Amino acid sequence: MRLFAAVLPPEAAVAELREAVRPLRDDRLTWTAEAGWHFTLAFMGEVHDDVLPELHARLERAAHRTAPFALRLHGCGHFGDRALWAGAAGDLDALRLLADRADAAARRAGVPMEQHRRYTPHLTLARSHGRRHGDGHGHGTPLRPYLDALAEFEGTTWQVDTLSLVRSNLPVSGVPGEQPRYETVHAWPLAD
Repeated sequence: MRLFAAVLPPEAAVAELREAVRPLRDDRLTWTAEAGWHFTLAFMGEVHDDVLPELHARLERAAHRTAPFALRLHGCGHFGDRALWAGAAGDLDALRLLADRADAAARRAGVPMEQHRRYTPHLTLARSHGRRHGDGHGHGTPLRPYLDALAEFEGTTWQVDTLSLVRSNLPVSGVPGEQPRYETVHAWPLAD
């Protein structure tokens, strides 16, 4: 199973972001389906079934060691010319701590993880379909108009009270533009 630990925004936060993004949606970018809006805490990739019991136990411990905290969707950013994302504000130290704990839980359970980097909270909104050339330069859609339009976005604060383990089901139809489907396989309440 392709798995990741995540914080899922509540429906009210999704609705606010939906309204902010609606006038920007066009076919120059590939827009992420709302069902895929989440803050990834730790991406684990393919996880073998025999690791799951230990992974679940360690993620549960990570959740129980973390108090609920305030978060809101805030502004936007980008990764080069490849991806446009909404950011977060609020108790980012608590969000980073939860990300670190989820990453450590996966490592200790035996999941081979990528090199640990400083966590950048982001919720992917769209990807450029620009092609990269051998020189490393892409000719994707310029993201500046989208960044300018979302720069002032401020969502309403909510309480993060759950750590979710999400399965990513990759597209199998071969239909261009089909997106992964996400399914929450387990969720643990935060409780310090």
